[in-house]
Amino acid sequence: MSKKTKPTFEEAVERLEELIEAMEDGSAPLTELVAKYEEGSKLLRECQSQLRAAELKIEKLNLQTGEVEAVDSENLEDS
Repeated sequence: MSKKTKPTFEEAVERLEELIEAMEDGSAPLTELVAKYEEGSKLLRECQSQLRAAELKIEKLNLQTGEVEAVDSENLEDS
């Protein structure tokens, strides 16, 4: 049995875009829309997890190099 590998951030974003386009098309039946929404929700959580891990890594690197500025994810979203 092979393990499912997690998609890269870029792969997850690309798949989310595909799902959104398919859902906006309006031709899919309700059951398919629900399945796409569920897949999209999982991908969104994965993206958020990967972004948080990157933020923590940046904060750690800043601490190691003497930088005092912490990364604030809310400020990143506003950019």
